[in-house]
Amino acid sequence: MQDGPFRETVDLSGYPDLVMILLGLRLKSFRALAALPRIGRGLAVIRRVPPDGLLGQDQFLWGWNHVGIRHYWRDAEALERFTKAEPHGGWWRDFMRDTQGSGFWHELYRARGGVEAIYVAMPERIGLASFAPPRKPIGPFMSSADRLRADTASR
Repeated sequence: MQDGPFRETVDLSGYPDLVMILLGLRLKSFRALAALPRIGRGLAVIRRVPPDGLLGQDQFLWGWNHVGIRHYWRDAEALERFTKAEPHGGWWRDFMRDTQGSGFWHELYRARGGVEAIYVAMPERIGLASFAPPRKPIGPFMSSADRLRADTASR
């Protein structure tokens, strides 16, 4: 018999290339409310038909105007395939054309090392951006894969 609360941990040895990505959508104006149904529909599709490599996901609120999503992926390659394919590719292109008064960010962490992040229309510095110096996402820092390679090489 165990005294105290039930405790357990997990065996991640079967997931050596595990990737966790935190995503956030911050509503910065009333106009941003129109973005929520589009995001909600997209998340519903992912829940109904999980893309290859998506192991788990959670959704939560950081505040009344800040939606959060956490994904666990088998590996960075599966995540990258998902981001370049439809429907994600279309969602991202639409967002980059018009943020609808919202800001987006993601922070990606790999079990084998390497961290990368991107912030779009997020003038307030949060997460890793609250302490790390900013860098323009151009050249070797344009894509998530490029940023991961640069971060891993710098270690």
